[in-house]
Amino acid sequence: MAEPRPTRLILASASPARRDLLARTGLPFTVEAADVEEPTGGFTDPRTMVQAVSWLKAAAVAPRHESALVLAADTIAWINGHPVLKPDDEADARRILRELAGREHELWTGVTLWRRPDDLQLIFQERTRVAFAPLSDAQLDAYLATRSWVGHSGAYAIQEKDDPYVRVAEGSLSNVIGLPLETLAKTIPMLAPDLKAS
Repeated sequence: MAEPRPTRLILASASPARRDLLARTGLPFTVEAADVEEPTGGFTDPRTMVQAVSWLKAAAVAPRHESALVLAADTIAWINGHPVLKPDDEADARRILRELAGREHELWTGVTLWRRPDDLQLIFQERTRVAFAPLSDAQLDAYLATRSWVGHSGAYAIQEKDDPYVRVAEGSLSNVIGLPLETLAKTIPMLAPDLKAS
C-alpha cells in the first residue's frame, strides 16, 4: 500500500506581506494567487465580509488540487459601520486617513483553510483594535508622500516596530499585517499534522 503523500500548503494570495508572514512559520508552502472579483459592498458587519471573501479566494484555488491545504485570507479595516477599502488614488487615501486619524478602528482578517481531497474547511475571523494617532496637515502630506498607502486596506501599512502613527490597542499585530499567525499556529497542525517547519 502506497504511503500517503505529505500535505502541500498553498497560500491563495498574491500579497507579499502575507507571503512574508507565512514564511516566518518555517512551513513549506507555495503561492497561488486567487484571481477573484472581491465584493466591496452589501455587508453590514466586518466578520461576514471577510469570511465571505476569504472563502471565495479558497474556493477559487482548492478545486485545482487533488491533495493540498489551501490558506486564503482577507483583511479590512472597519469604522463608523462601514468597511475601509483600498484607496483608489491619493485623494481617496487622504479622505480615509482623515477619517481614521486620532481614533480607534477595527481591523478584521477572515481566514479559510480548505483541505483537499476531503474538502474539510476551517473558517475563522480575527479582530484587532488599532489606534491611529492624530495627523496634522503636514504629517498627512508627509505620510501620503511615502506611498505606503498604495494597495492597503485603510490606506496604511503598519510598521512592526516604532510606528509613529499606528499602534495595536488590542489583539494581534500579525493580524493587522494580514495573517493572524498565533491562531494559524494552532489551526494548521489540526488539519495537516504532517506539515513540519523546516
